[in-house]
Amino acid sequence: MAESPPQLGDLPQYPQMNISALQSDPVGRETAPAANGNASVQNAKDSVYSNASSAFNTVNSHPMTQNLKDTVSQGPVAEHVKDQHAKTTSEFRSLADSRTTPSQSTATGQPLTHYHSFFYSLLSWENPRATTVSFLGTVLFIFAARYLPALRWTFKGLYVLLGITALAEAAGKLVLSQGLSSSFRPKKYYTIPREALEASLEDVEQLINFFVIEFQRVLFVENIVHTTAAFTSALISYWLIKFLPFWGLSLIATSVVYLGPLVYINNKEVIDHHLTNASNVASSQANQVKELAGQQTARATSTVKAYAGDYSAKAQGYIGSARGRSASPEVTTKSFPSTPVKSEPGTAPNYSPSDFPHAPRQEPTPGVTAHQEQYENSQFGGKAEPAI
Repeated sequence: MAESPPQLGDLPQYPQMNISALQSDPVGRETAPAANGNASVQNAKDSVYSNASSAFNTVNSHPMTQNLKDTVSQGPVAEHVKDQHAKTTSEFRSLADSRTTPSQSTATGQPLTHYHSFFYSLLSWENPRATTVSFLGTVLFIFAARYLPALRWTFKGLYVLLGITALAEAAGKLVLSQGLSSSFRPKKYYTIPREALEASLEDVEQLINFFVIEFQRVLFVENIVHTTAAFTSALISYWLIKFLPFWGLSLIATSVVYLGPLVYINNKEVIDHHLTNASNVASSQANQVKELAGQQTARATSTVKAYAGDYSAKAQGYIGSARGRSASPEVTTKSFPSTPVKSEPGTAPNYSPSDFPHAPRQEPTPGVTAHQEQYENSQFGGKAEPAI
C-alpha cells in the first residue's frame, strides 16, 4: 500500500516559529527593508543627539564654565549693567510722569500744555540717562535719514512680505488643496481701541499747541531774552543754510538744544556772574547815553531858542523900519464950483480964460515925442501945469 503524503496538520508544532513571516507576501518583503532603514536613521539621530547632549553637559558642568557664568551673570559688570538698566527705566518712567499741566500761564492768561513740563524736564537734564538716550536717538535718526535708504528698504520689505504670502498661498492650494497663508489668518482682525486712539489724538493736539503757543510767546515778546535768542538763531541759520545741508543744520540745532542747557547747568555760577557784569555794563552805558542825549538835547534847545529870539528881534526891527520909511501919500483936493454950470437951450455957457490951457507959441522940438518934454522945452518952462 503506497504511503500518502503528509498533511499540514501532521507537521510538528513550533510555538516560537512565526508562521506569518514565512508566508508568501511580496508587500511584506518590500516593507521590511524600509522599516529597517527608518529604524537605522532614527538610531543615528538618537545617537547624534545623545552625543551632543553629553558634550554640552560636560562643557556646562566644567568648573571653568561655571566660573565664567558666575562672572558674567553675577560679577561686577553684570551688577553694574543691571543697576544702570534699572535707573534708566526709572528715569524714563519719571520723565513720562512729568507730563502735567503747569500752574504757570501765558501773558494772556491761557493755560500751558503738559508738554511744557515734559520738554522742560527733558532739556534741563533732570533725568540725565533718559535725556542722553533721547539725544543719541535723535542724532542716530538724523544720520540714518541721511545715509540709509529707509524708504527703499520699507518698500523692499513690503514687496518681499507680500510676495512670500502670495507664493505660500498659491503653493498650498496646488499641493495641499488649502492655502498656507490663509491658515494663519486670525479669527478676528486687530483694531485700534477707541480709548487708545483718542488718547493719541489728545497727545498730538497738545504737542501741536505747544509749538503754536511758544511761537506766539516769542513773536509777541513775552520774554525779551527768549525773543533775542530766537532772533539770533534764525539769523545764524539763515547764513548757515547757504553752506550746510539740511541734515547738518538739524544736527547742529539738536546739539545746541540738548547741550546748551547742560553747559549752563555745569557752569551756572560763572555764566551768571558774567551775565550780571554784562548787564551792569550795558545799563551803565545806557545811562551815560541817556545823560549825553539829555545834555545834547538841552544844548540844542537853548541854541534853537537863542537863534529864534535873534531872528524874531531882527524880523521885528525890519518890520518897524519898513513901516517908518513908507509915508502915506498926500491927498490933493481941487475946488469945484458950488453950483454946476447949467446950459439952457439957446444960451451959451460963460467960460473964463483960466478954464483953458495955454497954447504953445513955438514949433515942437524935433525928435522929442513925450508930452512932458515938449512942455518943458516950450516958452512956459514948466511954470504952468501942462494940458492933459
